This record gives sequence, structure tokens and C-alpha cells, in this order.
Amino acid sequence: MVTQEKLYKMVPQNGFLLQDTGRDLAKIAVFERHKGTGSCAVGFVTGFGFTSGAVASTVAHDSHNLLIVGTNDKDMAFAGNVLADCGGGMVAVADGKVLALVELPLAGLMSDRPVEDVAQAVAALAEAWKTLGCTLVSPFMTMALLSLPVIPALRLTNRGLVDVNSFSFVDLIVETK
Repeated sequence: MVTQEKLYKMVPQNGFLLQDTGRDLAKIAVFERHKGTGSCAVGFVTGFGFTSGAVASTVAHDSHNLLIVGTNDKDMAFAGNVLADCGGGMVAVADGKVLALVELPLAGLMSDRPVEDVAQAVAALAEAWKTLGCTLVSPFMTMALLSLPVIPALRLTNRGLVDVNSFSFVDLIVETK
């Protein structure tokens, strides 16, 4: 999957820009999770095909911050809190319910469970992504790379939206004429 900049006309609702499943426009958020700085950034992403719910992961190259993609803020917050409670991993949620969870309590990257248990959890997570409408072949890897600010074209880090081609931070909102 190639990432590229896309501009969407968005109309704020009650002062906020919102996800739009009709245009395959999901919200993405990255939260720093190692030093307690509280730094975070929010943007939008397309290509996942989500029709509901949210996914979250602490496997997010290279910083492995908390990365959340979703169709609504409530499910996004819920997904992030599920991972905070279990020490990290990957989760898919919808309507305030966990659809699948891969717990990775060792630095949010590894499991202390038998490989068979982890494989079963990963398979359940893959099915949960499909339940949420995702059509990507390898959604875990695609998501994990969204915050890696060394591959083109745009990436979201906890410090903001990065234009990798110009090595600069850019604004999420662009005024058009």
C-alpha cells in the first residue's frame, strides 16, 4: 500500500472534524507511551475500509507508541484503554465491546504466552478487522507503518503530521481557494 497525501473537503460538526465511513475516512491518533510526556497527534487516514469500530496497537514502528485508527471517538478511546489496561498489544473493538485482543504485556511488543495461544489470538484479530469492514491483505503491518516517519509520503507521529519528502511537520488542515 502506497501512502500519499489526499485532500478532503470537511465540514466541522459542532466545531470538530469527524470520521466519514461513507468516504472511507477514519481518524488516526498516536500517543507517546514511554516517557509520560502526554504528547499526541491526530489525523485522518483512508484505505482501511472500516464501516464501524476501532483498532489499536502498541506495535507501531519505530517508536512503538499507541496507535489507534477508528470510525468513532468512543471506540477509539475504548480501544486505547483496553491496551493500557493489559500492558499493550493489538485490539479490535466495536460498540464498546472487544472483538479480539492480542495481549503483548512485555513492552507492548511481545507475549509471554505459548505461541499457539498467540497465533489463535492473531487469527481472531484478523477476523475482527474483516468484521469492521477492512479489506486489506495485511492490515496489521499497514497500520504499524503509519507512524514510521522515514517512508514516504505522510506519517503521523506523536509530535504531529510529517511530510517525509520534505522532512518537515505540516498542518493537518489546509485552506484551499
